[in-house]
Amino acid sequence: MKTKTGLLYISLTAVVVIVFILLLTPSMRLGLFSDVPKAVKQHTPATTSINAKAQAPDPDAVNVNQTEAKSDAAFEPNQLAFVNVPVATLWTEPGLDRPVDAVAVGNPADMRKWTEDMSITEKKWLIGNLQTQALYGNAVTIMQVTDGWAEVGVHGQPEPGSDAGYVAWLPLNQLTYETTYENAVETGASAMVTAPTTWLYTDQDMQTPFIEISYNTKLPVLEQEEQTVLVATPGDGQHWIAKDAVGVTKKGEEVPEPTGDALVQSGKQFLGLPYLWAGASGFGFDCSGFTHNVYKAHGMTIPRDASAQALQGKEVAKADLQKGDLLFFADENGEGHVHHVGMYIGNGEMIHAPNTDKTVEIIQVFQSDYWSNEYAGARRFVDEP
Repeated sequence: MKTKTGLLYISLTAVVVIVFILLLTPSMRLGLFSDVPKAVKQHTPATTSINAKAQAPDPDAVNVNQTEAKSDAAFEPNQLAFVNVPVATLWTEPGLDRPVDAVAVGNPADMRKWTEDMSITEKKWLIGNLQTQALYGNAVTIMQVTDGWAEVGVHGQPEPGSDAGYVAWLPLNQLTYETTYENAVETGASAMVTAPTTWLYTDQDMQTPFIEISYNTKLPVLEQEEQTVLVATPGDGQHWIAKDAVGVTKKGEEVPEPTGDALVQSGKQFLGLPYLWAGASGFGFDCSGFTHNVYKAHGMTIPRDASAQALQGKEVAKADLQKGDLLFFADENGEGHVHHVGMYIGNGEMIHAPNTDKTVEIIQVFQSDYWSNEYAGARRFVDEP
């Protein structure tokens, strides 16, 4: 009798437990039997795209892509940093960006989408609000930091009166610093993009795109194969690039001075590219960004702005123009402020990035009343045609 009573008690207890469990919600039942932490169970992996960038851990790295609060504390004045997006757009003041600019000021940044999605009116708004652009891996010097933005001097873009380079503002989330990357830049060979744009890939077979980068982007070389080059990146680990899209130079290797023909050929590959105020990449140029970058591709650093370019090089008479010479145009019938620059390509023609309504084009420069009246002279930066 005692055994039967015990069995009955156990059976009734089991029924009560089963009923209790059935009355629980699904999430409560899961928590009752699972030892997985709640935070892990509630986590949903983020989706990725070809522009999403997985950050490789580096004990020496300072990466400010996480929160604005951390960003302001990550860098100090006079500190070195590197651009961590395909193209960073630099602004006249912090916080001027509009909703349409979100893809340009974030990380990752999508230059192609930004430039293609903007209307002409939206592009014209940029006039005066943007200053220049800096490419992936480009070094900058921090001048000051405020509210998630940094004022920086862009290395390799000379500006009169500034030892730090061209000075303007960009979001802090587009900067990073790694000693490993800095060491690679200082000690090894480099690969510079020669195509208008090209892609970095996560695999040597170049089947998985990582990010699209611009003409003149320069990255340290880690390894060379028959069709690919392995490069170091600022904050994003190692990636592959097509060998036929870059030019590789050894550290300290002297780059021969270009001919006028070579400069012209480099410029012509951008015919039809839409103008972008402050543009300095293969996604869009302004007038001086175009000439600055064509010369930069051949190892020559000239000032970033047209007015400063007009003060460099050797003065050339109109009758003595040769390919590669820069032509300048100014207000007040050529006597005032220099506002435009183009490159002479021979036979009375000029290639230039004219204005927001147009694309990079070739014109008969001295057959136009406007350009003839505004002509302010020419400068030569190479000795041979």
